[in-house]
Amino acid sequence: MTSAEQIAAQILSSTSLAVSPTWLNAFMANAQRNIPLSALTKTALFRVLASDIRESLTTGATSVFPVDISDPNVEERRLLGSIPVQVLVIEDIGSSLWSQVEAIERVERGEAIRGREIIRTVNVEGDGQERENGSTNSASTAGHPSAFGSNGNGPHRLILQDAKGTNVAAIEMQRIEAISVDKIPIGSKLLLRNVTVARGMILLDSGCCTLLGGKIENLDKTWREGRKARLLQRIDSMANES
Repeated sequence: MTSAEQIAAQILSSTSLAVSPTWLNAFMANAQRNIPLSALTKTALFRVLASDIRESLTTGATSVFPVDISDPNVEERRLLGSIPVQVLVIEDIGSSLWSQVEAIERVERGEAIRGREIIRTVNVEGDGQERENGSTNSASTAGHPSAFGSNGNGPHRLILQDAKGTNVAAIEMQRIEAISVDKIPIGSKLLLRNVTVARGMILLDSGCCTLLGGKIENLDKTWREGRKARLLQRIDSMANES
């Protein structure tokens, strides 16, 4: 086996991700020489998780969604096998729109909620630039998901995309610890195994969903920067309809 083939085999074995030979050959062409294969494999996996899977993964018949997956006339079915997907949208549908806006604004003010208390999370011991920009201290906010714009309780609704580019809505049927607005960046990779689909909606639970990690940097940045505006727009739309 060539080095590329060995890397592809190891990634497939550890994550069930079938890396595209074209993508992998391009990666190998730009890789530094004399790097141990184990280190090269880790780097390749990191790059795959940070990539658009439409470019980095193969599209075998059993590794992508069926063409009629969103058909609402199909009451329920199970998709056997493993399907890697990337997250395009995540919403906390268990929290009101206003509470999510208020949580985002608390972050903008450098505040977080601890119980019934509002605490400051600005890193006052940081340099002057950090204080001027109101940067938060990650150590202070790590235990408080609400500091990042979501209470993290869910349930969550997601838009998932497979390697062929098919987008499907999914909903959290039971609490999955790894899924929340503040924990999953846009572009994160999930592995779905033997997942159930009902009326065109993927039903997520801890038994069928594994978070592999990763992030598509530009998509995540754009999505998060526009999140408050989108929430406010939805609030305005609901007010106008009423």
